[in-house]
Amino acid sequence: MSLVKEIYPDEDAAHLARRIIEAFWPDGRGPRQRVRPPGNTLWSQKDSVVITYGNTVIDGQHKPLDLLHDFLRRYLADAITGVHILPFFPFTSDDGFAVTDYEQVNSALGDWADVNRIGEHFRLMSDLVLNHMSAQSKWFNEYLQGHEPYDRYFFEASPEDDLRSVVRPRAHDLLREVETPNGKRHVWCTFSYDQIDLNYANPDVLVDMIRIMRLHVANGVRIVRLDAVAFVWKEIGTSCIHLPQTHAIVRLMRLLCDYAEERIVLLTETNVPNAENLSYFGNRNEAHAIYNFSLPPLMLHALLNGTSRYLNTWQMAMPPAQLGCAYLNFSASHDGIGMRPAEGLLSEDEIDSVIATVQRFGGLVSMRAMPDGTRRAYELNIAYYEAMKGTVDGPDEWQFERFIASQTIMMGLEGIPAFYVHSLLGTGNDHEGVEKTGHNRAINRKRWDYEELRGLLDDPETTHARVLAELKRRIILRAGQTAFHPNATQFTLQFGDKLFGFWRQSLDRDQSIFAIHNVTNEEISIPAVSINLITGMAWKDLLSGEAIDPARGDIIFAPYQCRWISNRG
Repeated sequence: MSLVKEIYPDEDAAHLARRIIEAFWPDGRGPRQRVRPPGNTLWSQKDSVVITYGNTVIDGQHKPLDLLHDFLRRYLADAITGVHILPFFPFTSDDGFAVTDYEQVNSALGDWADVNRIGEHFRLMSDLVLNHMSAQSKWFNEYLQGHEPYDRYFFEASPEDDLRSVVRPRAHDLLREVETPNGKRHVWCTFSYDQIDLNYANPDVLVDMIRIMRLHVANGVRIVRLDAVAFVWKEIGTSCIHLPQTHAIVRLMRLLCDYAEERIVLLTETNVPNAENLSYFGNRNEAHAIYNFSLPPLMLHALLNGTSRYLNTWQMAMPPAQLGCAYLNFSASHDGIGMRPAEGLLSEDEIDSVIATVQRFGGLVSMRAMPDGTRRAYELNIAYYEAMKGTVDGPDEWQFERFIASQTIMMGLEGIPAFYVHSLLGTGNDHEGVEKTGHNRAINRKRWDYEELRGLLDDPETTHARVLAELKRRIILRAGQTAFHPNATQFTLQFGDKLFGFWRQSLDRDQSIFAIHNVTNEEISIPAVSINLITGMAWKDLLSGEAIDPARGDIIFAPYQCRWISNRG
């Protein structure tokens, strides 16, 4: 009730609360008797996620979701526990994020039964695209015709309004002029003119979105990703990002999830600077999990420059996730490598150097508009495997090793590891896709012919097979180590700028792992005694199988070699 009052002080809070409860529990079962308390049992070291489109694999004959199910069972079932299927609804643009119908599965992919089938074997994540809807959706068509209740479903503003403080993720004009029975109106378009922002000042919109969230859960979804949630509440004259009502909406959704019988994880997607991103943990009462958005650009910088300086500084200042919360670690996604999360962590010169290097390796840059009218890099568009093609000095022979190091760093850090499918497959830049669509992001959204892909993966000599085999080996190995529980203790180690290291200790303090990574193309050695390994224990590098004597000699790291030095496993 208090959250409803906080969001909608002028509404009948008791009545609106009943509507929200009925939307989330439409079958009349109602919530649990007690809220699920915060804890560390919603995930474990065995958990990992693959991020994929529903039509990443196609063959022109079978439903893509059927092929995806076969691919997942055939190649990933022994390593990966969770699957994030990117928006699988009917859409008009942005590869699914301009939804026309929240309640149907895109018939070009399959149907709800196909989604359910994947959810029977994997922990299923889906997108609640709650900030905006397609300009060609039924809801927006009804708005354009002035039909109730949709005439109040989309956010309007005026070109005369003071919009100078609005934080923008894109470079186009914010408002789109449309004709309605009531005359010209200007609707708010945070991301594109085909993605019209919803008006959450109207409580009917929130009730509908909660009803749609329940539909996801009823179809087997157990991780609900709140897409672009930071922008949902607007107030003219403000930044229109991270407003108090936005955080209150996340808290309300978290409360619903914690009262559900199903074990639901609420994940926020906020591609923003680090401190802003961390705010979505709230006080253990907002997101269960948040993306670790600063990791991809900082790790990219470290491996391109051969220095862990900035990665180390950032990691030392990162707080452990609160009880009942976890980071979702990743290096790449369908959107590219966000540069906003590097703001304040890398200097402008360092950012410019990374951008120039990525462009040299065939990458592209997407821009956003600044309040002063200038443009700034918003994200880098490149396949992560191609981003590892070399260093700031140019391409070299260490691409495979450098890429595997990037994924190993990511999977060892506190949190749950998430792998974009094209990273698991070592997919290269899809310039043909960019030319065909006209969108930079298509460079990292290749659609594989399934027969061709299977042929490549079944040949152990191909890059794709080598990448998948080595990453799976490490994922499976990681799953057996209690020190890699997403909430296990973590301390950053100091070995100079050429190594990046951290210590993980299991919740029961039984296992320690010293995860140390060479971020250079040089051979590096450190004295074994510098790691502070407890004597009297048998220490071993889990990745190589090599025994480590804490009292004798040096530990040598080949270029980009990673070591998980443990007293167990």
